[in-house]
Amino acid sequence: MRPEVALPVLLPLLSGAISLLFWRSRPMQRFIAVAGNIAFLIVSLWLFTTTLSEGYVTMQMGSWPAPFGITLIADMLSAVMVLLTGIIGLAMGIYSLATTGRGHEKFGYYPLMHLLLAGVAGAFLTGDIFNLYVWFEVMLVASFALLILGGERAQMEGAIKYVTLNLLASVIFLTAVGLLYGTVGTLNMADIALRMNAVEHNGMVEVLAVMFMVAFGIKAAAFPLFFWLPASYHTPPVAVSALFAGLLTKVGVYSLFRVFTLIFDQTMGYLQEIMLWGAVLTMVTGVLGAAAQYEFRRILSFHIVSQIGYMILGLALYTPLAIAGGVFAIMHNIIVKTNLFLISGITHRLQGTYQLKKMGGLYKERPWLAVAFFISAFSLAGVPPLSGFFAKFVIVRAGIEAEAYVVTAIALGVGLLTLYSMVKIWNEVFWKSLPEDNQVPVSNTPSGDDGRLIKPSLWMMYLPVVVLALFSVLIGIFAEPIMHVMTTIGDQLLAPRGYIDAVLGVSASAEDALLIPGQLQVDIIGGEDAP
Repeated sequence: MRPEVALPVLLPLLSGAISLLFWRSRPMQRFIAVAGNIAFLIVSLWLFTTTLSEGYVTMQMGSWPAPFGITLIADMLSAVMVLLTGIIGLAMGIYSLATTGRGHEKFGYYPLMHLLLAGVAGAFLTGDIFNLYVWFEVMLVASFALLILGGERAQMEGAIKYVTLNLLASVIFLTAVGLLYGTVGTLNMADIALRMNAVEHNGMVEVLAVMFMVAFGIKAAAFPLFFWLPASYHTPPVAVSALFAGLLTKVGVYSLFRVFTLIFDQTMGYLQEIMLWGAVLTMVTGVLGAAAQYEFRRILSFHIVSQIGYMILGLALYTPLAIAGGVFAIMHNIIVKTNLFLISGITHRLQGTYQLKKMGGLYKERPWLAVAFFISAFSLAGVPPLSGFFAKFVIVRAGIEAEAYVVTAIALGVGLLTLYSMVKIWNEVFWKSLPEDNQVPVSNTPSGDDGRLIKPSLWMMYLPVVVLALFSVLIGIFAEPIMHVMTTIGDQLLAPRGYIDAVLGVSASAEDALLIPGQLQVDIIGGEDAP
């Protein structure tokens, strides 16, 4: 019995249920939003420290042995992702107190937030491919409901595009799960990994791999089916936008990493080129879309797409260093992208608009906000010594070692265009003077997203912004020890023997042809690889 692997799923569900019980009590719902997410963060830290010391933590639900029952498993990748979910969940809980009006709270904002966090944690921890689909659907239901809170026309238009493409991905995903079960006769991912080595390669394995790649690619907002994201993420309340930006697409990326290192690793020879150029096109289209925008949240939405390309590039290069860099990019982006959306919400509160041309003067008015934006924006662009620099450095170095020179050059160029977009926001929002036609007074009694006045609460908005900005700085300062964790993740993903043994409790020695033996320790500074 390992409760630390189940609690990150159970606690948000419990918090959501308790919040529903206090439907009519706004103060109680707000208290549960913070207290429940504090508890979630504590158990995610517990899971991370346990996984760091043991390597794998597993739990068989209902005491049914794998592969017959439902397995929850945390390796280092899962543990890191759950920990990041806990950090973002608590930041959203605090920020939402200042930005969510009575109207949204009345219609279930906080229970939906808890349900979404439970779905994210469940997807990271499940060891069953069908239950991965189930948790995706939990996230889809909760995110769609959050997206339409308020019922404004722009929200409804964005929600239709969002749910249509995601339902298409779900249909492809479920079809692929059914075909996979018909091929190998099991849904447990560790058991699938063992059985796939004995499957006759008559083309079905490659078809299944493509179906999973397309389904998860849509969920991750990868090229070419990414347009649902910039069409929808700028429409809901800003706390919802920030929560989506930080976590939702990363579950799709996580699923790509999990499935293509555990189940379909033998197909990477066929799909690597497709995935590689898909990552490049995702980077390029996202950053060009951002460069053309002059609305704060739309710029950030296109940059979500662009940064997803870097993460997929790490997987597509398919070396231990590249995968470590891809996971580093996921970790850094969750922190930084969430913070940039939170900052956009503060600027909107102070100046009443997201249009860059109508904003200005915040460097003098709010210098600490300007510093927080500077840190997050330049980290996203990959400026040293911030977190984004080390993520991009590792991926670029992996590309050079793999002799993917054209792809690496494009990745560097995308970084420069990202810097252009961030400088554009800096100049328009913080540096230039506020335009005379938009002399918006700074008010300490603003309205919530539904227009109803709420108490003075700017400090609740500043607190998570400052903390997340500090995280970006600290990731850069402690890049080398963090890189050792990322290297461990790369080792575990490319040598899945430990994952299979942890789930099934049997030796996988007979499956050496499936696995990549050895452990690679990558020194980010020196560059030597030691077996």
